[in-house]
This record gives sequence, structure tokens and C-alpha cells, in this order.
Amino acid sequence: MDNITQMPKDSSKLKRTGREKTKKTIRYFDYSLLAVLIFLMCFGLVMLYSASAYSSMVKYGDSMHFFKRQALFCAVGLVIMYVVSRIDYHIYAKYAKYIYGLAIFMMALVQTPLGIEVNGARRWLKLPFDQQLQPSEIAKIAAILLIPVIVCKMGKEINSLRGVVRVLSWGGVLAGCVYFLTDNLSTAIIVFGISCVIVFVVHPRTAPFIGIVTVGFALLMAGVKILGSMIQTSDLGDNFRLRRIIVWLAPEKHASDWGYQVMQGLYAIGSGGFFGKGLGSSVQKTVIPEVQNDMILSVICEELGVFGAIMVLMLFGLLLYRLLFISQNAPDIYGSLIVAGIFAHIALQVILNVAVVLNLIPTTGITLPFISYGGTSILFLMIEMGLALGVSNRIKLD
Repeated sequence: MDNITQMPKDSSKLKRTGREKTKKTIRYFDYSLLAVLIFLMCFGLVMLYSASAYSSMVKYGDSMHFFKRQALFCAVGLVIMYVVSRIDYHIYAKYAKYIYGLAIFMMALVQTPLGIEVNGARRWLKLPFDQQLQPSEIAKIAAILLIPVIVCKMGKEINSLRGVVRVLSWGGVLAGCVYFLTDNLSTAIIVFGISCVIVFVVHPRTAPFIGIVTVGFALLMAGVKILGSMIQTSDLGDNFRLRRIIVWLAPEKHASDWGYQVMQGLYAIGSGGFFGKGLGSSVQKTVIPEVQNDMILSVICEELGVFGAIMVLMLFGLLLYRLLFISQNAPDIYGSLIVAGIFAHIALQVILNVAVVLNLIPTTGITLPFISYGGTSILFLMIEMGLALGVSNRIKLD
């Protein structure tokens, strides 16, 4: 049975009437979601330390550099999550468009002197106290909050093609800003994917969506294959996206240059076997570039084996199941669609990260939620979890 917290009875009324029975006010709170979330964060901190201790010592002279920073962000994130969960989520409907505009404005600042370049990508804003902010994370929150508002206001109009196009245009504009202002294709895909999933949830017909996705994916893969064969011998210059496609098609041919990270990650997965070498025993973590970020799953596979990776994916599956439960039982359509958007974000990000590590798709730079290193990412993920818990806190149980 799901966890619940019962509010105390009004004893004064009982004394006054003698015969009057007061109803128990049952307040739901998804402790299962909270437990999975905390476990994922703690596991992430352990694996982050294991993966980054060597590189941290070499680069900063402190093996716990990344661990301490991530632990601080996790602690702050838990506080933010609690605060957000106590706020009535309906209030966000009034400010959703402002958040949408703020996201675009913050991403535009990346193109000003306030923007900084990290590892060849200009996607961050410089903050005081040697901190950085990735504005594209705000775009995810904006899509999660605004798209449900538009859908709710449209009513039955969403069932028409015109309504679907109108809703997706909001998500498309935001995704376009993510791509053109921060040069972040993977996050742009996630932002637009959130919009598509929300429309899919409310639309009465599912077959057209499944058909479009299937055909679109097949055409995309065919196009990438054709493009890859055409540019095998071409001069790629500084076009890193074309390089990633080439590496994806034939990583072993570029194991010493562009495909070094991919190949070392695959070596780590292969050497781990089914049960792994043991926690802290990874060898490849000393040579994989930026292993604490998007390639941390390869270290999990090497140290804990395929079994450990399956356990991690099962934890994400349980997290998604709890989000699905909240979405299905939300008190209104707005709350339901907010959680559906959060579900879409987490699911898409996990799928993309796993696919990149296994070289099923070209490298994207997408991190593994709650496990990979990243202050901005963990803070905004905790805001989303606060939104989900806030919706769950208003579910009425019979």
C-alpha cells in the first residue's frame, strides 16, 4: 500500500458534539519516489568519487574535488526540492510564459561576453564565486511548465491537427533557441521531446504518433548512414558533429583521435564482464576523458559489471514508475501533464546517455541523471522532483 500521512483529528469538535464523527483528512506523499531519488543520489556520489578520484588528484591535487562539489549541490538541491514541493503547483501556470521568456533571455546571454567556453562548447554563463550556469536547463523547466498550460487552455482543440501544430510550435521555438543560442543539439532534442510526449499523452489517437516516430527514426538512421559514407574521405575541418558521426560509424578507425573516448568506454564495458572488477577497481577511468560526466556509466559497467548497470536501469525504471503513478492520479490535468513532462525528460535523458555509452548513437554530451557530475543539472533535476512531489502531495485518496 502506498505511503500516506494522516492528519490529526479535530478533538474540539468531538468534545462539543459528543456524537459527531470527524472525517480523517488523508494526505498523500510519495515516499517511494523520495526513497528511490535519495538512493540514486547516494549511489551517484559513490560512483562519482570512484570515477573521478584519479583525475581529480591529477588536475586539482584533491581526490575529492568533484565529490565535494557534487555533494554540496545535492544538499542544496534537497532543500530546493522540499521548498518547491510545498508550493501549490497551480501558481506556476501564471508565470509559465515568463519562465519561458527567461529561458530564452538567459540562453541569449551565452552569446555575450558573459558566456564562457568549456571543453570547446560555449553553453555556460559565468557566475560569481567561480560558478557556472547552463541556461539550457531552464528551457527544460520552461517546457514542462508552459506546454501543459497551453494544452489545458486549448481544451478539445488539441485533438485537431491545427491544435497539435500550435502546441508543438511553442516547443519547437524553445528547442530552436537551445540549438542556435547554445549550440546544444541534444538538449534541443530533449526539450522538443518533452513537448511531443505531453501532446501524445492528451491526444486520443496514438497510432499516428507511433507511425511518425518509427518512420522518422528510420529515415534519420538512413540519412546518417548515407551522410557518413559520403564524408568518410572528406575534409571535416572543425565540424565536430560530422566527426561524431564518423566515429559512431567506425570508432575503431579513429581510436587514437576522435574516437578515443568512445573506444575507451567500450573497453571499460567489455572488461567488466557480468559482475565487474569491484568498486574502485576500474582501470579505464584513468584514461577516459571527462569520465565523471557523460561516460560515467562505462565505469559502472567496469566496476560493477553488466549486473550493476542493470540494477541502475531498474532504479531509473522504478523512478519512472512512481512518476507515472503520480501523473495518473494527479488531481487535475495540469498536474498530470507537468509530471508527464518530467517523466519524458528523465526517460529521454537516460535513453540517450545509455545509447551514447554503448555507441548506438553518435556522442551527444548528455549526462546520466543524478549520477553524472554537474551542479546545474542536479539542481534543476531536484526542482523537477519537487514539482512531482508537490503534485503527489495533493492527490486525494478515498
